[in-house]
Amino acid sequence: MAHKKAGGSASNLKDSKGQRLGVKLYGGEHAKAGAIIVRQRGTRYFAGLNAKRSNDDSIFAIKEGFVKFKKKMKRGYDRKLKQRVEVNVMAK
Repeated sequence: MAHKKAGGSASNLKDSKGQRLGVKLYGGEHAKAGAIIVRQRGTRYFAGLNAKRSNDDSIFAIKEGFVKFKKKMKRGYDRKLKQRVEVNVMAK
């Protein structure tokens, strides 16, 4: 009879860290130049006034101001209207 439990392998029990995606600065909050407003994969949010999209699709402020989210209707390549959320940074 065994005196120890079997110490089997645990190859599938690892998990990766979360990517910390999402909105970092909400509407009405103050953003400094270069501050990240939204971290995202793909383009759920689109850059508007005084905001730019980086290589990893994050949106950041290029000027100091207050964050404002605005819903817009945009026409896609299939000629259908879709609702888009635009991120603007309004100057003081």
